[in-house]
Amino acid sequence: MTAPVLIPPLGEPRPQPELAVTEETLPNGLRLVVVPRPGVPLVELRLRVPFAAATARAAAQHTARASVLSGAVLLGTGTHDATGIAEALQAHGGELAVSTDPDRLLFATTLLAEGLAPVLGVLAEVLTDATYPADRVEAERARVAERISIARSQPGIIARTALAARRYGAHPYAEQLPAAELVTAVRSQALRKLHRERVLPAGSTLVLVGDLDPAAAVDTVGTALAGWTGEGTAVAAPPVPQLAPGALQVVDRPGAVQSNLRLGGPAPSRTDPDLPAVRLANMVYGGYFSSRLVENIRERRGYSYSPRSSVDHLAAASSFLVEADVATEVTGPAFLETWYELGRMALTPVTVEELDAARRYVLGSMALSTATHAGLASTLSALTGSGLPPQWLAEHQQALARVTVEEVQEAARRFLQPGGLAAVVVGDAGQVADPLRAFGPVEVAPADPA
Repeated sequence: MTAPVLIPPLGEPRPQPELAVTEETLPNGLRLVVVPRPGVPLVELRLRVPFAAATARAAAQHTARASVLSGAVLLGTGTHDATGIAEALQAHGGELAVSTDPDRLLFATTLLAEGLAPVLGVLAEVLTDATYPADRVEAERARVAERISIARSQPGIIARTALAARRYGAHPYAEQLPAAELVTAVRSQALRKLHRERVLPAGSTLVLVGDLDPAAAVDTVGTALAGWTGEGTAVAAPPVPQLAPGALQVVDRPGAVQSNLRLGGPAPSRTDPDLPAVRLANMVYGGYFSSRLVENIRERRGYSYSPRSSVDHLAAASSFLVEADVATEVTGPAFLETWYELGRMALTPVTVEELDAARRYVLGSMALSTATHAGLASTLSALTGSGLPPQWLAEHQQALARVTVEEVQEAARRFLQPGGLAAVVVGDAGQVADPLRAFGPVEVAPADPA
């Protein structure tokens, strides 16, 4: 008879290793964060430039221009065309990726350690001398407009956009994706102006993680980026208004065989002492596969393949979000169970076993996400770009370890209770609106045709 295989118990989560961080603010206002990690001859580079829309009125046009600029900024400089930029980076193991979100413009690459100076030289070219050639910009904006037109027809994007509009109202964060016609109206001259006015060192943060000497890295960056100057400072997103959740909104997609359920509301920021308890409450509710929401509407009832919840952070607002995609015929029952589990979180305490499992998962995920050079660089870029010190990682881990069952229940009562969440369902209104009226008033809106 074969002896049973015994699985050893989980050990205690490892503490966040102390980081040897060197921080410097350069004469041009750029904040530099260097973290040496020897062993692998690579360096991760993350340059975060604040890039929020200044006002709600300017948000649509700004988002359209930013979506084109993130690709067009690499189309050429006064010294290199797009191919030359790519070849200069590839010679040192680099490939520069540029992306935008409602808060920032991000330049990111992995490079060989000995290539730091030349790669920074190419980056300096892009920052100070991007030319935005008209013919290449025209092709880029056509590509972006086509991608956005496709994205805006996807039910998941429609749901995300509708929920953002409910959550943020007239705030720039409500502008999730620009209309395609705004993108096609973007011109080279407008991109050069936006770059000149907004791609500024003051307020920006450069993070370097990898096999490097901190003092030498500071000198290298200071030399390479000394010519990156500009008048003015970063533009941060304005404060987010506190809006009432309002009626449940059904965005009509006639004939849809699936409904996309989205709920969202305010959550604590990274500096809020309630965040650790809310993160753990979120995990118990729907943040990982062993959560209550997954057990209910996926495992027990088969309503949805991948229901989930999360706590997301932007510079001016943090959110608790719930997502589930279900068949049209079970939209009402699935929404009921989603609300039921939210109410249960708010009204009844989690068990010690649930809290312990959620805590281990969060701490383990934090350790994994910062174990690699790339993961640590991206995490530090997000933290320092939000004004937080690198030490926040260790402090947050310690705070998570101290959270009690009572604190989780209080956090759930304040932030997860369903009456405090805006709700959007994208689906066939003719079939789902009436069942959803059991939860209160329902507003039906057409899907955005843009």
